[in-house]
Amino acid sequence: MEYTTQMDAARKGIVTEELRKVAEKEHFEVNELMALVAEGKAAIPANKNHRCLDPNGIGSMLRTKINVNLGTSRDCKDLDMELEKVNYAVGMGAESIMDLSSWGDTQKFRRKLTAECPAIIGTVPIYDAVVYYHKPLRDITTEEWLKIVEMHAEDGVDFMTIHVGINRRTAQRFKENKRLMNIVSRGGSIIFAWMEMTGKENPFYEHYDRILEICREHDVTISLGDACRPGCIDDATDISQIEELVTLGELTRRAWEKDVQVIVEGPGHMPLNQIEANMKIQQTICKGAPFYVLGPLVTDVAPGYDHITAAIGGAIAASSGASFLCYVTPAEHLRLPDLNDVKEGIIASRIAAHAADIAKGIKGAADWDRQMSLARKKLDWEKTFELSIDPEKARNYRASAKPEKEDTCSMCGNFCAVKNMNRILDGEIVSIFDE
Repeated sequence: MEYTTQMDAARKGIVTEELRKVAEKEHFEVNELMALVAEGKAAIPANKNHRCLDPNGIGSMLRTKINVNLGTSRDCKDLDMELEKVNYAVGMGAESIMDLSSWGDTQKFRRKLTAECPAIIGTVPIYDAVVYYHKPLRDITTEEWLKIVEMHAEDGVDFMTIHVGINRRTAQRFKENKRLMNIVSRGGSIIFAWMEMTGKENPFYEHYDRILEICREHDVTISLGDACRPGCIDDATDISQIEELVTLGELTRRAWEKDVQVIVEGPGHMPLNQIEANMKIQQTICKGAPFYVLGPLVTDVAPGYDHITAAIGGAIAASSGASFLCYVTPAEHLRLPDLNDVKEGIIASRIAAHAADIAKGIKGAADWDRQMSLARKKLDWEKTFELSIDPEKARNYRASAKPEKEDTCSMCGNFCAVKNMNRILDGEIVSIFDE
């Protein structure tokens, strides 16, 4: 093969099949997209072993993509249900699936995903190590941590979250600067506990060059995990978060030097007035590397509605430079999401992503809204349903309250402004009460 990674190919001027497909989807010239991938400002996660992949690009100048988290846990072990969620998510337009399984035969599930699922597949090796080795956390060796990364790469995952930014130095700074919610990142808390119990350096940080070699060999995009992301708005933009981000900036540069694509992960819980500044800081420190955010959730008081708090933050984050939104469901903080929760989370995240794309002037983003406006102007209900982000729900709402006249809805009836303006501008007589 003439290249190792998508970044390496772009730097050599090689047009890969994945780059060509992404350019077509994004309405970009191939050379225009190639330049972004070469610089690291766009990533095309595409493991060489994920042969059924329908590739997508991630970057602030491309359409904002969404990721759906799922996977088994000790309390919810149903693999068939998780696979149903995968198919459901892909059908609803999610570009990425992240397998966070922490129970059962995780490799079987992971390999099934990379064998059958066309979406980008991501994983978190730290979770899997605890399941795979099935022994006390402190007894997992440095070599065993690294072997799990290698296993995931060989299994075909397109990107991996590696919690490499929290090292002995940043962990000490974290302990000196008390937080209200401590560390809420699952992977971050695991590696922090391991360092505390063993007295050793974070193996992913200590052996980062080896991680990069694994990623380079299989063309895995490294997603630099934010172990110190804020878990409540009180902790947002604190010393621990920013210091870790500075470390991630350095690690981004080192990855690019080895032609490894990078995504940088970010907050988290964050008040509205801090989101834009955080996006700009990340873009500066990490030199434009794609930013992947969880939410951000803009308030802490809405359990059961956190898909909404995340969508509010996600729209602001993406319009300010984030390029990848991790969906949040109504079940966040409460339980593993069911199928309906997955749907609600995806729809909320897609709305946020699309709203941001309009604000950023992404090519073709506003065309969808223009088509919807034309359908509404014509009172074309079928076209309205077809263009809806959730056609099924739109159709069901109208059917549940059928109006007296087909060309109106049950809210306005003959008072419909659209209907009456169409008629008066066509030279007709409008007589609302006599119709």
